[in-house]
Amino acid sequence: MTQTLLVINSGSSSVKFAAYDARPGSALQRIANGKIEGIGNAPRLRVWGQDGASLEDRRIDVPADPVRGPQEAFRQLFDWLGQHAAGRTLGAVGHRVVHGGERFTRPARVTPEILSQLDGFTPLAPQHQPHNLSAIHAIARLHPDLPQVACFDTEFHTSQPWVAQAYALPRRITEAGVRRYGFHGLSYEYIASMLPGHLGGVANGRVVVAHLGNGASLCAMRDRKSVASTMGFTALDGLVMGTRSGSLDPGVVLYLIGNLGMSLQAVEKLLYEQSGLLGVSGVSSDMRTVEASEAPEARQAIDLYVYRIAQQLGSLAASLGGLEALVFTAGIGENSASLRRRVCEDAAWLGVSLDEEANQEQASGARCISTGDSRVAVWVIPTNEELMIARHTQAVLQGRGAHDWRSGGA
Repeated sequence: MTQTLLVINSGSSSVKFAAYDARPGSALQRIANGKIEGIGNAPRLRVWGQDGASLEDRRIDVPADPVRGPQEAFRQLFDWLGQHAAGRTLGAVGHRVVHGGERFTRPARVTPEILSQLDGFTPLAPQHQPHNLSAIHAIARLHPDLPQVACFDTEFHTSQPWVAQAYALPRRITEAGVRRYGFHGLSYEYIASMLPGHLGGVANGRVVVAHLGNGASLCAMRDRKSVASTMGFTALDGLVMGTRSGSLDPGVVLYLIGNLGMSLQAVEKLLYEQSGLLGVSGVSSDMRTVEASEAPEARQAIDLYVYRIAQQLGSLAASLGGLEALVFTAGIGENSASLRRRVCEDAAWLGVSLDEEANQEQASGARCISTGDSRVAVWVIPTNEELMIARHTQAVLQGRGAHDWRSGGA
């Protein structure tokens, strides 16, 4: 019987999911995707088919309780999947888990021991890790025998050299796990798997991928492996983001606590939830809203966003010893032509020459947006973290440990 693989990306108030048809010997085929939104406040189940048509859009009754709420939301999702199974059985659930620490460098089938270890990384990703693990716990209570696989955003960056991972701190601190981890790895891993089909021989060269969304980072790749990344010990580091500050002088944190009397909790909330585009613009954390605003603060927020990308792009090009390709992906990277134009203008010194007509083209697939004489190939390639998770989940179930994206496959 054909199995369905369910992919879960769980956040604080919403759950994104995708269901894949896993036929033996065939490529994975997405059959549905959707969201459970507003958990804790008027939750709603929305499901779309593979052609984008709406299959379900209705309110669901979910308790506000932080334990029973997610569990009931997943029960209703599983009920819906069962009613539309069409002869399939649910084979496993794959999860995006933001932080895998130093130990988890490959996807892992979840056990109680592994869950306990993953919970220990919560202070390193407080806005993500608790919700990722809450989904695993909720599904385990509903279906204790259903295999669950954790796929880590930090995994892709384990190929970085020591100098790209280390901080100049005493050895005892480094040995306690304080180092640069990097994130958005599932997105970068998917893009790496797609590069040969679009960039040809340049795919294994010096490439920087810009994952620009509510969370944002850059990753330098050589041989389609991570060489350096803008994110570090936590997902706060690097670029300006929707509500996160990005790179910050550590002395600022000391000043906020020691001189302004802010508590650790207040500083955490400030840096994770009140800064970035939202904090600078005073308008919104959504780039679309900020771009549409005429407020001078909104213009400044975009200026700072672009400036930090330009700075970090130069840094990553230095770590690679040059630049042969620049790839935009994720929500802002895929959809904001004006943002791409400004980044490319600032990168002209690296040999980037943008084809503005191609940049403005409204298209959903991968496309080249550089001119024919540009020394750096510039591409827009949509990411697909869900498919990457499904591939890993299938590989773990088949005893292969993890999907080898470098060899192609489903």
